[in-house]
Amino acid sequence: MSTNKLKTLIIVGHPDKESYNFALAKAYKSGAIASGTEVKEVYIRDLDFNPNLEFGYRKRTELEPDLLEAQKLIKWANHLVWIYPVWWGSLPAIMKGFIDRVFLPGFAFKKRENSVWWDKFLTDKTARIICTLDQPGWFYRWINGAPSHYAMRKLTMNFVGVKKVKITTIAPLRLSTEGFRKKWLQKVEALGRKGK
Repeated sequence: MSTNKLKTLIIVGHPDKESYNFALAKAYKSGAIASGTEVKEVYIRDLDFNPNLEFGYRKRTELEPDLLEAQKLIKWANHLVWIYPVWWGSLPAIMKGFIDRVFLPGFAFKKRENSVWWDKFLTDKTARIICTLDQPGWFYRWINGAPSHYAMRKLTMNFVGVKKVKITTIAPLRLSTEGFRKKWLQKVEALGRKGK
């Protein structure tokens, strides 16, 4: 990352604004602002867009104003913080739709003509993934293979050029105590302070 001031974009993929994920976003933002970081946010649930990439890449689906703004914010940021729950081993549908619609050829990458390779356009960024699970983290990783971690780090972020991607897994959230949740809010706030 460059020596310029850290510009962080927090992207929240949980569709429920009363969720713990929103509290995590608030904690990260609080820590980041306290350290002098410039912070902007995208709450996917609040965006007006069709999450279905109707024609794949065969035919252009025009971007709604909210998605054009999201692209501007992603370009602006040098640190992306993704906060979301893992559902069915994957991302919430609305977050997957956001990625499908926003991380397009010409914006995030470009496939090379007559080649299986591609150019990556978001190489000046780092990322932090903060996700919540109902199952123990070790079970998700060692028994289930952590599919959403691999998909977000390797097949999404690395694919478009974001090389440094760190993952914070908060689990198990189901049946967790107030003390457990409070402790994690403090840890996430500390991540924001450190710009990690």
